[in-house]
Amino acid sequence: MTIKVAVVGATGRMGKLALDLIDSAQDLSLHATLNSRSAMSELDGADVVFDVTKLEVSEQVVAYAVAVGIPVVVGTSGWSAAKLATLDAEVTRAGSTVVIVPNFSIGSMLATRFATEAAKHFSTIEIVEAHHAHKIDSPSGTAIRTAELIAAARGEVPLVTGVGQTARGEIVAGIPIHSLRLSGVSAKQEVILGGESEVLTISHEVSSVVSYSAGILASIRFASANKGLFVGLESVVA
Repeated sequence: MTIKVAVVGATGRMGKLALDLIDSAQDLSLHATLNSRSAMSELDGADVVFDVTKLEVSEQVVAYAVAVGIPVVVGTSGWSAAKLATLDAEVTRAGSTVVIVPNFSIGSMLATRFATEAAKHFSTIEIVEAHHAHKIDSPSGTAIRTAELIAAARGEVPLVTGVGQTARGEIVAGIPIHSLRLSGVSAKQEVILGGESEVLTISHEVSSVVSYSAGILASIRFASANKGLFVGLESVVA
């Protein structure tokens, strides 16, 4: 059976990649392409919606998809823990499907998993993330998700010193995140963990959006076959 996919944000880097992947996959077909000015009704008839837009647009897309029962895969940044808690209740009530993936890279998923495990054993942790100069948000969704998972693994043990010092970066879940936006960079993240006389750095970098291909395809297929709210590529890829 062919999965009909509607792509919202089809003119962006991730949207264009999704279009190429859909065109190449035998089990996927393109249902519609939407931009921020498109009517939500253009999603009707799709089997899965793939959303890579801005948060304010993404919220509208998700609300509509949940209401009409179309599974949606979200690659848009900005879905905070508070927003996800509200969304979880809506998804449960509607019996629909939402898959939120801050980063579709398998390598990034593994790096975050390793950092989350290592964080239990180190007293100080900071995150440095770098993206291309035109990325509109900071910190990245990946960095925010990494900080939240680290905090959860540590049982919310506070890590921060120097709160209020602007040069320390934005504090997320008790962890400083430093964001760089540079030409020549696609995406890179380092989790730096300091302990007694040692430093562990867990680093991951991609050179192009092609690295997200396997995660995008897996997420679309997963969304078409499952019910509920799922957060992170780790929910999709065993």
